[in-house]
Parts: sequence; C-alpha cells; structure tokens
Amino acid sequence: MNENFEITHIKFADTYIPESWLFDSGLESIKIPIIFSFFLVKTGIRKILIDVGCENSSIFELENYVHPITALSNLNICSDDITDIIITHAHFDHIECVKYYPNANVYIQKQEYSRGLGYLKHNRQIITFENEIEICEGISAIKIGGHTTGSSIVECKDTNNTIIFCGDECYSKYDFKTLVPTAKTVNLTASTEFLQKYSDKQYFCRLTHEF
Repeated sequence: MNENFEITHIKFADTYIPESWLFDSGLESIKIPIIFSFFLVKTGIRKILIDVGCENSSIFELENYVHPITALSNLNICSDDITDIIITHAHFDHIECVKYYPNANVYIQKQEYSRGLGYLKHNRQIITFENEIEICEGISAIKIGGHTTGSSIVECKDTNNTIIFCGDECYSKYDFKTLVPTAKTVNLTASTEFLQKYSDKQYFCRLTHEF
C-alpha cells in the first residue's frame, strides 16, 4: 500500500450550471456555481493527472479561467513531467487538454475511448480497460458507468485513507448527503449504487466541480 501520495487539486475556472442538472426537481432558471478542476497526484517518480481540463469554452461562460497548462506551470510542473493521465470520462472539460501530453500513458475505459477518439489522436500510449485497472501501487481506475456509459472513478489507497476521485459521478457533496444522483446520469442504478457505497465514512471523496 502506497504511503507517499501528494495530491494537488487544481482549479482552472468557475462557472454556473442549471439547478436542473443537479437534481430532477431543480429549476432550469436557477444557476448554481461550480468549479472546473483536475487533480495532480505525485507518488514516487510518477506524476499522474486525473483528468486534464479544457480550453476556454464556448459552451460555458467561464470566469477566472487559467489554461490548465498554465495552472500546472504555476506549480513548476511542465507537460513533459506528467507520466500518466487517467480520464474519468470523455466529456470535453475532462479530456480536451490531453493533446498537450503526447508522451504520457493515458488510461481510459473502453467505451469512453470510443467516445473520446477525437481528443486522443495526438497521444501515443493509450491503455484501455473494461472494469478496473491498476495504474501503480495503490492507484486504480474503476468503471462506474453512471454519469456516462463508461465513466470511471479513481481510487487511491494509502496507509490511512481510501481517497476517491469522483469524476462526474457526483457534482456536489449534496449528492452524498441525500444519496440522490445528479440529473445528468445515464444509468440511475449505477449512480445510486456509487453514492450508497462511497458515502461510507471509510472513503474520502474528492470532487471535480466542488472543493
């Protein structure tokens, strides 16, 4: 079990989404603030990104935007330093900037690989998996399939904690408190089972769209 994870949560933009995206009874007219972010995990000689962020979006009105590569350089990390990338799913805000890491190993679930091909044409080392894959000691990507057909989470186990990087399986701590999945799910059963399992206090869940 790995004892030496160093985790950095990197925010690169703020935006708003309709309340109706968070839960079925939410209103389209009410806007909820969220962040756009990704994670850097350092362990031994590995520098692993969990998702990679996006360019400035025409879909969302982004505030306080910093290009993800600039956000990394502010931490004295350049793209060539990144050894591995885990893509939780193929939505643009999680995968678009993968093109800046042509030499990193990219891990992505098989169904998401098919959906994300257009983003991955510059990458040389792509590793797909069906249900689960170990990236290195203590770090695994696990298919959930709630948010999208092949969406995944990342599990990091150290001596004291099991840290879960949730991708978009949930947007907010509200989902864990209520055990109600977001309205943006393709598989309600998978999303509900995810929340029921990982709401347990043995897990420390890190969210992409909320600190």
